[in-house]
Amino acid sequence: MQEHELEDIFGESGSLARAQAGFVPRRQQLHMACRVAEALAGRDALVVEAGTGTGKTFGYLVPALLSGARVLISTGTRTLQDQLYAKDVPQVAAALGLPASVAVLKGRSNYLCAHRLEQVQVQRGLEFGRRAPAQDDAVVLSQVRAWAGVTQTGDLAEVAGLSDSHPLWPRITSTRDNCLGRGCAEFERCHVVRARRQALDAQVVIINHHLLLADLSLKEDGFADLLGTADAVILDEAHQLPDLAMQFFGATVSGRRLNDLLQAVRLEFPAFPGSAGIGAGITVALGEVETALIQLRAQLPPRIGRSGWQEGLEGLTDATHELAQVLKALAGELEAAHDGEGPAPLAARVTEMAAALARIADVTGVEGARTVEKGPRGFTLQLLPFEIAERFQSMMRARPTAWIFTSATLSVGEDFSHFTGRLGLDDATTVRIPSPFDYDRQALLYLPRGLPDPASTQHVAALIEAAVPLVEAARGGAFLLFTSHARLLDAAARLRALWGGASPRYRLYVQGEEPREQLLKRFREDGDGVLLGTASFWEGVDVKGDALRLVVIEKLPFASPDDPVVKARVEYIERHGGSAFRDYQLPQAVLALRQGVGRLIRSERDRGAVVICDPRVQAKSYGRRFIAALPPMRQTADGAEVERFLKESR
Repeated sequence: MQEHELEDIFGESGSLARAQAGFVPRRQQLHMACRVAEALAGRDALVVEAGTGTGKTFGYLVPALLSGARVLISTGTRTLQDQLYAKDVPQVAAALGLPASVAVLKGRSNYLCAHRLEQVQVQRGLEFGRRAPAQDDAVVLSQVRAWAGVTQTGDLAEVAGLSDSHPLWPRITSTRDNCLGRGCAEFERCHVVRARRQALDAQVVIINHHLLLADLSLKEDGFADLLGTADAVILDEAHQLPDLAMQFFGATVSGRRLNDLLQAVRLEFPAFPGSAGIGAGITVALGEVETALIQLRAQLPPRIGRSGWQEGLEGLTDATHELAQVLKALAGELEAAHDGEGPAPLAARVTEMAAALARIADVTGVEGARTVEKGPRGFTLQLLPFEIAERFQSMMRARPTAWIFTSATLSVGEDFSHFTGRLGLDDATTVRIPSPFDYDRQALLYLPRGLPDPASTQHVAALIEAAVPLVEAARGGAFLLFTSHARLLDAAARLRALWGGASPRYRLYVQGEEPREQLLKRFREDGDGVLLGTASFWEGVDVKGDALRLVVIEKLPFASPDDPVVKARVEYIERHGGSAFRDYQLPQAVLALRQGVGRLIRSERDRGAVVICDPRVQAKSYGRRFIAALPPMRQTADGAEVERFLKESR
């Protein structure tokens, strides 16, 4: 593909401009498209940091569609998946005059399982013996049944009013642990199977990083390898990949998954009087598993929360070993009872669960963070390996195709090594494309002086004192971003006390009080609201226009040193002669800050101020690293100047 062809498409009178009202030609977007086209042609690995406003989606879609290649696009969120499938890909294909078959594939928990929908009546009957059914439950179930008879996709997002937090959702979807696979009577009509088949036939397949990593690590057994049929893999929001890969290449077992798996065994081998029942061997094995599970729970730490697998948890290690052994025995009984139709997939699931527990209990030869998380209703055991580069690279080499990684935040300054090193992308071409936005004109960076250290108990109060005049100058339209939920709640209580609870001066939208998307929708529609959020609002949130005029950041987003994964990784790096702060903690915090600051300016017309309420930015030598990594905004320490700027920007 010649560069002049792309220039014609992205130009002022090109295909995109003719097809899309309001299309703005950007040389940065053209630059990205040219580099992506080169990588596609050469089947190379390319890492592209495309600053906010580059238009990276069109920057990779145009060359991908023009290449005629079979392309797998992986995203970080279901929201972006839906946008690509319903809007972006059809729009670009129409502008280019190219036919493009497109499929979207989500995780199996998004699709109705007809087998489990039938089972839910029996399961609910058992529940009703303990409590009366809620009227809402019956209404929603009736609604789902009616929809199930007409849906073509089985995507539960189609059911109005049903959210994935509803208790019915997990009851009518399958997991890898309870799916019967080819032994299921509904297999040929299964919505997950149908979605996979459509994906295998499409030119463009849109998945998410969880599915990509499951495919890479061959954890979606029973289905064809999607990656094996792709000519190119494009990974949007690629900055999320290293941490997700750690989870997929590690091992995780939760009490809920164990209970669901045991329940699946009981349902497939009912021991009701008068029936053939389950074999004596399975009955005994189930009893041993339940006993071992009780013993494991007794060895959990007394405190609620996540902790490291430190000394003193030898009993938990032994109990985990024992549970792995009795699960292995149960798998053997299930395999022996296999009649060629149903039990074999369950035996495989139980075997896999036993292997995960054994791996967590015995980490010989694997260096990683081993954690245990105890909650009010369950527990999770996890192993997170630190070094994933070799495994990720071996999987890339097994699929020699073009690999394109893109995000707005992949580098620290000009250095990509923090990202590329973790995934073993040392030989990949790296390209940094700055944002086309005029930050010097559109934004102002405020670094207030005199604030207490973030560790001080007075810090939140001082933050509110500094932020309130700015919020009032902007007349709302503000994000207040925090690094912990406790500090967020403290700030929310102070603002409600200041502005009044019944009819506050500015409506507060507080994370946790409503679902995330609903909170964002109401904030956008309000136009003058004040939203308080933690980690999930630092990235992946797009509020264009006047609804967001001010972003206040509580402190530099260093990960908590008490987090067991952080603590274990710090010890690992130091033990191998590295500097944990320089090589791990600082780059992670810089990238997180860039994500938070990136919420403010989302279009050429946006204007506003960013406030960083952390004196370490100016007092510590590493503060310069943070500032240098941000877009080139004007800086000030004068609050009055910021107030004037916000008033003028309204």
